[in-house]
Amino acid sequence: MIIVRPARERGHADHGWLDTHHTFSFADYYDPEHESFRTLRVINEDRVLPAQGFPTHPHRDMEILTYVLEGGLEHRDSLGTGSVIRPGDVQRMTAGTGVLHSEFNASKDAAVHFLQIWIVPEKRGLAPGYEQKSFDVAARQDKLCLVASRQGSGNSVTVHQDMRLYATLLTAGARVEHPLAPRRHAWVQVARGRVHLNDIDLEAGDGAAVSDESSLNIQGRDPAEILLFDLG
Repeated sequence: MIIVRPARERGHADHGWLDTHHTFSFADYYDPEHESFRTLRVINEDRVLPAQGFPTHPHRDMEILTYVLEGGLEHRDSLGTGSVIRPGDVQRMTAGTGVLHSEFNASKDAAVHFLQIWIVPEKRGLAPGYEQKSFDVAARQDKLCLVASRQGSGNSVTVHQDMRLYATLLTAGARVEHPLAPRRHAWVQVARGRVHLNDIDLEAGDGAAVSDESSLNIQGRDPAEILLFDLG
């Protein structure tokens, strides 16, 4: 069973400096039919104007992943860590018992476009933590690249939850397949471009909740960038 979450039906807010779309309920947007999917709590697609951003603010008891599509996002937190996240990077912040952080567009000239993802952790009260790794184009081109997992397998960042996150860049006509084990679920998020998911067409911003399927077959209709979550 595949249930599509069309991009046009997401929550939306335009704050001037920030244009944001919410796949699930977030901030002032509330939809009781779209609060989360399994342990996937938030997928926000954000565009932030040059030299603008989110001032220091708190989080706790959440695994927060940031995936940049265009530009650079500067991160600083109360753990003393800081970096600029760019396309190909995946950052994981474990909020745990509490962390303060800020996020600003690192450019004074160009907007930054990114996805922020929240995963409910396997338990509350974890020690705060931070990790960032890079995945070049070759690692993601026309193949599913593991970028986040519970075990930190391969070069992936470690997420404190039973999940695996894959990223792929598909050329038009290219195809990737992902087997889905019994009692596993998946979420497919189209970051850019258009794809076929099994026999369903998806476009940029669309998401799809997948249950009771043995495999996922994703083919690029034109150049596309996809995130695939394998969830318990």
